[in-house]
Amino acid sequence: MRRDELENRWLWLTRENLPRVAASHGWPVRHDHCFARILLDHACGGRWYDHVVWRPAYRHAPPDMLHRAIGLGERCLADPALLPALNARSLRWRGKGGG
Repeated sequence: MRRDELENRWLWLTRENLPRVAASHGWPVRHDHCFARILLDHACGGRWYDHVVWRPAYRHAPPDMLHRAIGLGERCLADPALLPALNARSLRWRGKGGG
């Protein structure tokens, strides 16, 4: 997938699709930046901003990281029970509890 296709897929996933289904799945997050945080954190195994210096992160993340984040977002769509646990772990990485 070309870089522009990756970025378009990312934006569709985090700004449109995940927020659109959040309430119906009972997810603890609803906003695009929350989905971006969760997916990017898990794509790099910690706080994304420790791995991607420039903002916006999706534009500066290495392609393999963005691929992993997109794949994880798509897995959350297929298995909605996955997202709350990912959110909790992302919050723990940030020292904000999260269960």
